[in-house]
Amino acid sequence: MNVRGKAFVFGDRIDTDVLAPGPYMREPMHVLASHCLEAVDPAFASEVKRGDIVVGGESFGIGSSREQAVQALAELGVGAIVARSFARIFYRNALNLGVPALVCTELEVSRGDELEVRPVEGHIINHSTGREFACEKIPTELMAIVAGGGLMPWLERKLAAERRA
Repeated sequence: MNVRGKAFVFGDRIDTDVLAPGPYMREPMHVLASHCLEAVDPAFASEVKRGDIVVGGESFGIGSSREQAVQALAELGVGAIVARSFARIFYRNALNLGVPALVCTELEVSRGDELEVRPVEGHIINHSTGREFACEKIPTELMAIVAGGGLMPWLERKLAAERRA
């Protein structure tokens, strides 16, 4: 499940309150998503396209454990999230909700660069610069969950198959 798209680059400690702003938490997901990251990049939600890649610095997704932070990115069509490091719960929420999240400590990228993310290989290609970077691989077992749309859809299919067997 490789992903190719435009990079949207953010700094360190992007927290869940910036990804899913509190004042919009009771709104439908498409409304909440339209405010995703507006505190640091007001144009993000209107410019991001399906398959684009969010790149963060250290501790991406710190703060509360709200799943809506990942759901907002998924609603906007983000194909992958790459960061130098993730808050532990955010990382797990991303995989559980079907969004690949990769740790890549050496990635050099600018906003708008065309990236190709290969999660199982642990490889990122910056097609704009021609450079390639190694990152932490997402194990095949976890990628099966991601490719299946997240943990709950994957589990529902698995249990249904077991019942049929």
